[in-house]
Amino acid sequence: MGASRLFALLLAWTIFSGSVLAGETRELTLAAYSVPKEAYERTIIPAFQRQWKQRTGQEVRIRSSYGASGAQARAIIGGFDADVAVLSLEGDLDQIAKAGLITHDWRTGPHKGMVSASVVALGVRKGNPKGIKSWEDLARPGVEVLYPNPKTSGGAMWDVIAIYGAGLKLAEQQAGAGKKPSAESAEAFATGLLKRIQKNVTVMDKSGRESVTTFERGVGDVIVTYENELLPRIKSHRPYELIVPQETVWIENPAAIIDKHVDRHHVRDIAEAFVAFLHSEEAQAAFTELGFRPIGQASSQTQAGAALPLPNRLFTIADLGGWETISTKLFGPRGAWTSTVEDLARGK
Repeated sequence: MGASRLFALLLAWTIFSGSVLAGETRELTLAAYSVPKEAYERTIIPAFQRQWKQRTGQEVRIRSSYGASGAQARAIIGGFDADVAVLSLEGDLDQIAKAGLITHDWRTGPHKGMVSASVVALGVRKGNPKGIKSWEDLARPGVEVLYPNPKTSGGAMWDVIAIYGAGLKLAEQQAGAGKKPSAESAEAFATGLLKRIQKNVTVMDKSGRESVTTFERGVGDVIVTYENELLPRIKSHRPYELIVPQETVWIENPAAIIDKHVDRHHVRDIAEAFVAFLHSEEAQAAFTELGFRPIGQASSQTQAGAALPLPNRLFTIADLGGWETISTKLFGPRGAWTSTVEDLARGK
């Protein structure tokens, strides 16, 4: 069922049930990660409010909160009464579900619950003075790198996953055509690349948006971030250039209603309609305008006419064993990134 059809059915059921009154003002609380703030505030929220008003006669006041994805998830678990969560990582929604606040299977929706997509890219200063072309260039002496802290930022986790996954791809390339490196040697190469780049990281902010702000202040030679963080800035003539490495990860960002909260607030109808609206053509166009990619692009059989071509060696979370596997491998107590930071802190 299409998103527009689902939205219409939800509204029809609401009116038929007589559970709410036309002319009533109702309230929905949205918790979102910081990167797509402009798409929500400028386009998506006003468009949803207009449609809801037109079809039900009700005003909807949407209180929105934006911040680092991990911090938002922890806030919801800790008592923040958000009705809808739109976060950077499926793992963050899973944590909310494990806390008993999301009780439905949020992956059963359109696009398995994902509402926006992008890739990890590199931003450099105008003219690319350090000659950055690939991940290996980020490990060169004298190159200052920025990305946020994976302990608080979902965007940072995507950044680290991109570096590690790129290392696996590069290990395959070095093995030569028709040859495949052992899992141990590929992982060792990927961990080594991650450590060499991490050694050049000068600032780790709390969120992806804060990291971009630091870069705009003139700190760093290259920033690892979402492609969609850079495209609008370049379009508005900021002095940056975009580099999409041939080895990078396909990013997908999920949305879900928080069952325990919507039922207590009696706004399940609005929350379900809002999440359905995020899959509509109008909402997807707002994401695309902000530099996101079409949500189904990575799995399309053909890319004819795609505005943004896919990198040659694009990989997904599934290619790395799934979210739970890769998050443990990188960010667990003995994970590659965790160990790298600890080693560098000890001067190793």
